Amino acid sequence: MKIRESHRHEEKCELPMAPMIDIVFQLLIFFIMTFKIVTMEGDFNIKMPKGARSDESLDFEPPMTVELQADGVGNIADIVLKRPSGDKSLGPDYQKLTEEVIAYVGTGPQQQVAASSTKIIFDCDKSLRYEEAVKAITAVTGYIENGELVKLVENVQFRDPG
Repeated sequence: MKIRESHRHEEKCELPMAPMIDIVFQLLIFFIMTFKIVTMEGDFNIKMPKGARSDESLDFEPPMTVELQADGVGNIADIVLKRPSGDKSLGPDYQKLTEEVIAYVGTGPQQQVAASSTKIIFDCDKSLRYEEAVKAITAVTGYIENGELVKLVENVQFRDPG
C-alpha cells in the first residue's frame, strides 16, 4: 500500500475589509455624536466696577421696567416706561422707546459701560403677540448708526406673567 503524500495547498487568508471599515465609521460617529463640549471651569465673563473708597456711596440704578400693553387682537397698544422718577407713556411707537433708552443709558464712552450694567425688565400682557415683544427687545438692545451696531442694553429680562 502506497501512501500518497498530501500536498498542502497554501490558502491565502483574506480578511473582509468592508465590515471592518463599517465598524470603524460607526464608532467614529458614535463618539462624535456623544461628545459634549464643557466650558472651562472658572472662565467667567464678569465686569466688576472700579473700587470705590469706603466713604463714597455706590450709585445703584434700579432696573427700568417696560410695560407692553396689548389691544384686543394682540398688537401693541401702549408702551409704558416705569422708573423711580415716574411712569411715562410712549404710545405704540418703538422709535420713542429707543430714544428713551438712549437718553437713559447716555452716549459716547459711558454708553458702552452702561450697556453692560443696565437692566430692563419687560412686563408684557398675556395677549401680546410674540412679534411685538421681539420689536420691543430690538428697540432697547441697540440700533444701527453709520453701518455699525451701537449696543444699548445687554441685560433683558421678562417678568413672570403670573
